[in-house]
Amino acid sequence: MNAVQTLPGRFLPISAVILGFLRCDAYAADAVEPPVVSALTTAPAAAVNAVNSGDNAWLLVSSALVLMMTAPGLILFYGGLVRGKNVLATMMHSLILMGVISLIWMIYGYSVAFGDGNALFGKPATHWFFKGVGAEPNANYAATIPHQTYMLFQMMFAIITPALISGAMAERVKFSAYMLFMVLWITVVYLPLAHMVWGNGGLFNWALGGKIPVLDFAGGTVVHISSGFSALVCALVLGKRRGFPHEPMPPHNVVLSLIGTGLLWVGWFGFNGGSAVNAGALATSAFAATHFSAAAAALSWSITEWMLKGRPSVLGAASGMVAGLATITPASGFVTIPAAFCIGLVGGVVCYFAVTAVKSKCGYDDSLDVFGVHGIGSTIGMLLLGFLANASVNPLIADTFKVNGQVVSLAGGMGQFLNQLKGVLFTIALAVIATFVILKLVDAILGLRVTEEQETLGLDLSQHGERAYND
Repeated sequence: MNAVQTLPGRFLPISAVILGFLRCDAYAADAVEPPVVSALTTAPAAAVNAVNSGDNAWLLVSSALVLMMTAPGLILFYGGLVRGKNVLATMMHSLILMGVISLIWMIYGYSVAFGDGNALFGKPATHWFFKGVGAEPNANYAATIPHQTYMLFQMMFAIITPALISGAMAERVKFSAYMLFMVLWITVVYLPLAHMVWGNGGLFNWALGGKIPVLDFAGGTVVHISSGFSALVCALVLGKRRGFPHEPMPPHNVVLSLIGTGLLWVGWFGFNGGSAVNAGALATSAFAATHFSAAAAALSWSITEWMLKGRPSVLGAASGMVAGLATITPASGFVTIPAAFCIGLVGGVVCYFAVTAVKSKCGYDDSLDVFGVHGIGSTIGMLLLGFLANASVNPLIADTFKVNGQVVSLAGGMGQFLNQLKGVLFTIALAVIATFVILKLVDAILGLRVTEEQETLGLDLSQHGERAYND
């Protein structure tokens, strides 16, 4: 009998743990002190718009932590996973976006995402070149920090999201084509999604006039599902790396990837904890949920790999950690710690099979498993949130959203699960269709792939004229 055939029996202990924690969650919810809620994910505060130095300090630190997730976090994580001849080119894919996205954010990006507009996007001219974005708070988003601080925090999300996609293009995409693709993708996919989920009057913003109440605390749809499914389309359209899967293509330096993993985990506390947009109890709750989900996913991924392959790999544990972080992102400000741990357990197992069995069966070459970890992971988190959202963690989900003047609770249940499903399906459809069209357009203008000779030589030399290591 092989390992797969014995899987159900071996997973009984894990199932028991999950069920036990879900049961404990029902009791833990009553003991959680109602926290200060976030203007990002709840209705605007009624208090006077006065800057709170503690809140402002936390958001500035969180902004720095999220930027650290891109450089050096993602740069090291992705750079270590590719072959030595492509390490600089892979790192450059993340590094260059820190400049490109910052420029777009200043000219029109922030305005399209967070300016006043319709249900799909904000008006580009509202905050053109940061017009009106200064020291005074914007009560729609955060009543106790300068509008400029909020702008900076959100910019860091916009930088790392397209950088995630680069993992599916690694080792074969032209740098010029990559640049044009990213400019178009951030404009057509990311900015409208950010407005729909978090912007004033956005279609899915349950606290600020949205019609479909989708809970997404820190970017399950906006960041991970959009980038993950876009990455899958990129892998399919670009085609496989030459020699894949017959030639071995092992990571050239797992140590770099492990350092990157640690930096991502630490930075994620700013990613999720900062999304509370204040230094209160909600930030603490999101911080804790983030940690315990990552820990749980690292364990469940490693245990699964151990059971099926006879030993757990170090890179597998690191991948599980990232999967747990991606899975909890949308739920971090809405669930208790036991629920977060369960979400991580499920995310680790599901993402493991997504990057092994599913990838092998379908035959696509998602070089660094962006789809399996980020796309699938956050989809799981978004859907589980539909059942596990808890009003004791974020009280305003119980009485903020109204339909025809009647309050509708967004706490966990079938109704909210269906709302989450709508948000997930819309995000997938937008990301897949837009990415496919953008890739075809870029291919027609510049061509997507390097030549066979350039790919064999390596992108470090063929695209940038540099070597990472001297022989």
